[in-house]
Amino acid sequence: MGKITKNQKKAAELVDVNKEYSIEEAAQLVKDITFSKFDASVDIDIRLGVDPRKADQMVRGVVALPNGIGKEVKVLVLCTPDKEEEAKAAGADYVGLDDFITKIEGGWTAIDVIITMPTVMAKVGKLGRVLGPRGLMPNPKSGTVTMDIAQAVTEVKAGKIDFKVDKTGIIHTSIGKISFDPEKIMQNAVEMIQTVAKLKPSSAKGTYFKSITLSSTMSKGIAVDKNSIAGL
Repeated sequence: MGKITKNQKKAAELVDVNKEYSIEEAAQLVKDITFSKFDASVDIDIRLGVDPRKADQMVRGVVALPNGIGKEVKVLVLCTPDKEEEAKAAGADYVGLDDFITKIEGGWTAIDVIITMPTVMAKVGKLGRVLGPRGLMPNPKSGTVTMDIAQAVTEVKAGKIDFKVDKTGIIHTSIGKISFDPEKIMQNAVEMIQTVAKLKPSSAKGTYFKSITLSSTMSKGIAVDKNSIAGL
């Protein structure tokens, strides 16, 4: 067994693994037990009582985090020429169509979000083999296939994120940076959790929120008491 570092010992002293903390306490604790020299991401893991293998229990949605995610989101807009100026004015990092489709077919995926239009989805759909495994495929449900390009770009740049439950029933996503103050971490976490609560499938039986955990890139997980969050 490796030697326990001073920081690991301090983290172990601060967090009781057998306790669930209020969302306010967890937002502070995740900062207290993160000692990385870089601005680590703050992550949330929500284990749900659903069976993702059943289509009617697939939980997927979008959330606009009130304080953003703390990083610049690189946005590619695949659109027709008449929409290019609108996309650029809204702040898209890359704008075009056929030239970028060719680049993606060649393996280029140096972006975080792709926004496109219904009228060009026939072309974009052919990129599923490259974009699908990376979670970059545009989807009408996430608002990334739309005719209102400007609004979609603005929302993504402001902190709108797309999430979905994985095959084990867990939603895992980043909700900010460790440099955020605890209040902002808490606000983002609450917005995320309440959004997931609204998406509960009618066919899901039993306990919906099985566990909620807050952590940073380099920290241990902190169990959150769901009863500390309004509306659950």
